[in-house]
Amino acid sequence: MKVININVNGTQHQLLVEEHEMLSHVIREKVGLTGTKIGCEQGSCGACTVLANDEPVLSCITPAMRFDGAHITTIEGISTEATLHKLQEKFVEKGAIQCGFCTPGMVMTALDFVNKNSNPTIDKIKDSLSGNVCRCTGYKKIIEAVAEYAEEKYTGKPTIKREQKETKGTVGVPRPYIEATKKAQGIADYTDDLKLKNVLHLKFVRSLHPHAKIINIDTSEAMMQQGVRYIATGKEIPITFGVLPLSQDEEAMAIDKVRYVGEIVAAVAADTEEIAAHACKLIKVKYEPIRAFLSIDESLNDIGTAEKIHNTTKFNNNIHKKAELRFGDQKQGLKDAEVVMKMDFEMIGINHGFTEPHATTAFWDENGLTMISSTQVTHYLHRALAKTMEVPLSRVRVIKPHIGGGFGGKSDPFAHEIIVAHIARKTGRPVKVRFTREEVFLNNHGRHPTKMTIQLGANKDGILKVLDANIAIDGGAYGSFGVVTSYYNGVLLQAPYKLDNFGFITHRVYTNKPQCGAMRGHGAVNTRFAVESMIDDIAHQINMDPIEMRLKNFLEPNSLTVGQYRITSNGIKQAIKTVAEQSDWKNKHGKMPEGHGFGVACGFFISGSALPIIRNELPQSVVHLKVDFDGRVLITSGANDIGQGSDTMLAIIIAEVLGISMGRTFVIAADTLITPVDLGSYSSRVTFMAGNAAKDAAENLKKEIANAISMKNEIAVEELIFSENRVFSNDKTVDLTWEEAIEILTAKRGAVNVSGKYISPKLGGDFKGAGAGLSPSYSFSSCVAEVNVDIETGHVKVLNIWGAHDCGKALNPLAVEGQLEGSWHMGMGQVMTEEMTYYNGLLVNNNFLDYKIPTSLDTPPIHTNIIESIDPEGPFGAKETGEGAIHAVLPAIANAIYDAVGVRITKLPIKPEDILEGIRKNKQMEKELV
Repeated sequence: MKVININVNGTQHQLLVEEHEMLSHVIREKVGLTGTKIGCEQGSCGACTVLANDEPVLSCITPAMRFDGAHITTIEGISTEATLHKLQEKFVEKGAIQCGFCTPGMVMTALDFVNKNSNPTIDKIKDSLSGNVCRCTGYKKIIEAVAEYAEEKYTGKPTIKREQKETKGTVGVPRPYIEATKKAQGIADYTDDLKLKNVLHLKFVRSLHPHAKIINIDTSEAMMQQGVRYIATGKEIPITFGVLPLSQDEEAMAIDKVRYVGEIVAAVAADTEEIAAHACKLIKVKYEPIRAFLSIDESLNDIGTAEKIHNTTKFNNNIHKKAELRFGDQKQGLKDAEVVMKMDFEMIGINHGFTEPHATTAFWDENGLTMISSTQVTHYLHRALAKTMEVPLSRVRVIKPHIGGGFGGKSDPFAHEIIVAHIARKTGRPVKVRFTREEVFLNNHGRHPTKMTIQLGANKDGILKVLDANIAIDGGAYGSFGVVTSYYNGVLLQAPYKLDNFGFITHRVYTNKPQCGAMRGHGAVNTRFAVESMIDDIAHQINMDPIEMRLKNFLEPNSLTVGQYRITSNGIKQAIKTVAEQSDWKNKHGKMPEGHGFGVACGFFISGSALPIIRNELPQSVVHLKVDFDGRVLITSGANDIGQGSDTMLAIIIAEVLGISMGRTFVIAADTLITPVDLGSYSSRVTFMAGNAAKDAAENLKKEIANAISMKNEIAVEELIFSENRVFSNDKTVDLTWEEAIEILTAKRGAVNVSGKYISPKLGGDFKGAGAGLSPSYSFSSCVAEVNVDIETGHVKVLNIWGAHDCGKALNPLAVEGQLEGSWHMGMGQVMTEEMTYYNGLLVNNNFLDYKIPTSLDTPPIHTNIIESIDPEGPFGAKETGEGAIHAVLPAIANAIYDAVGVRITKLPIKPEDILEGIRKNKQMEKELV
């Protein structure tokens, strides 16, 4: 130990530190400034960046002892008094903040760069930010924010703002998130930032085997360590759980056997993380390894005398779910089609890569269990905790603070949440855990590895006639969302094109790897890649422009798909025409030099599932409003804001209906004690469903206010107008400020509470599986990608992405742009670089250095187009925008590669060696033809 003196943001601190303590730990735990984030503990994400003596430092890998006498500047120290730093202002103004977890490190890195570079180019800005990971934004708005700040700093001239349409309301006005300033300052609290008294820290013993029986667990030596307070094993928490009632097959800790490398076997709660981690090393687990199943093919086939992964599977294999639907006559369709294409595809599994690791804190008191967790689904976690802890729902409270990204990866109840709750009850003390980045990867729940064979038939006039898909997906060790995923892989192929003959069969298998679940564009990304690639191949065969062929086949608005999906608004034609015009498609596609190509593709997705996961008659979303004498409208909602801006969306809708400014609203969300039920942030449901509930609530409050004013002033309710923080009549006989109107409402009554709800209409057919993919509304999108392929090395550079997405109505265009750009960037990652690589069941690239998320340097210019089709049932016409855009960008890039070098890649990610092999084969075929 050593006493060091450091000056942090102008305040002197004398601190006792140990040799192993990193600067980030000292700043967060001993100085108490939690704006500096811990995303990886490997120096690979940049979230921990601070300035030490005016030089950027990755504080999570730098020993604090090096900084005796140093001046440290953190994100909390760059603003003056109550005023944001100009760079922070730019991040807020440009919409460069979504989940906000990466923001402090990003701002500190950018600030240092601009201070040292008086004439930064966009390329230099990209290079400077390349060590900082952002998974939400796609970097476009971050780069713009830094560039504008630098220009204003060194020229002294303010940047010309883009023109805004004048509007009296709040809908359709681009605006930062309501919490963006707090995130820019580093004072927004995430789960690991919250401090409770007398907390125990949790660490886990994890399996070293992919499949093995547990013979014995010896915790005696570990339990004797000073500071160790409790050690739990699986038999203490035997009740299984899962997000879907159909497959609640997960144990909080392995009981009789382990099913993947990294599965939790024991948990140690101790006074410090270091003590807990040391005790874990002293726990002796005796295993008996048994045959592991590590591939789709191994689990699909009869396994002989080997032990199954789960005994619940029906036959002597490891098939978790078989899903099959058929419409029309596929056999006849394949016979009748003039051109039939049959292709095999394979996709490696990928991870969400959110920057905030999983974190949870729990405690028990006279009110029961309270859990603070980084979760997308407070409602389902609430239910899982009540089940596994065997307590009534009324004795469980789940709170979601700010959350650092999710993308589906935080939408299950997790084993660590169950364990934390259990040990907190056993010890009577608060217990907390924060995963390492390696543990985040081991927890996984990412996109399923996939193998498929697709047959697509069309006539020579370009009309699609038949589609048949045979799909197998690798679910890993447990169920997660797998039953739904199995259906989504097939059913979401029946649009955006009209198909009279359509069918699929999907097999989801268990394997001895970390489980897969829901990830952005859930279930439909891989199969969409395949079909959009094949449409391009057919277009090439019949000598038809790929855009022209797609235009011939699009579903019309207000129509039904072959599987009885109800299509309401549909902006797909406008979307594809927009990207075609912007990219100069007619003059570029098929007409560029070798190695330079353009590709197009389309996508389609749901706006929330019409059916809840747990069948009941509750609304899918409820919003409560309360207004008291002060005139502020309190909005409470169970919707989980994970960086997509749902809190802001609720405030926008309610302010619009009531004709007030957003400053007169206050949002409290995702606290199961004080907010009503919302099913969570998954399947792109929040804007449509919670938005409709918010609109319903606001209209109910508006009626209450209008009725009160009508009675007092003897005026018809229909005469009253709510606008610009006033309530008035056409003839101005009534002309009240908002506060005066609320005074009338609350007189002799007090605070007024109202509720609004959303229940999806009955949709779909009556056949088995008809509910899969049913949604009250669907989004449509299109992308054109431009690439350069080095024909000597096979290296691909994405030069441009033009994207257009039909979101119904953009309630907040700035947020919609950010969601689209983030989707396209994430899709680019899957198609180009991202993969989870295993060796004998061990994930070998479980970090941000070896798992290759595209950086700011890899980000091409992204040209964003919002298509507004105005959905008749969406709130003010709005529908999905958070996930659907991702589907089109993957095949657009692959189709551009084909245009560039004539090589059709059917395996993701696309690797240089596969392109080179394709070029070699093409040349060989040309020689043979000669």
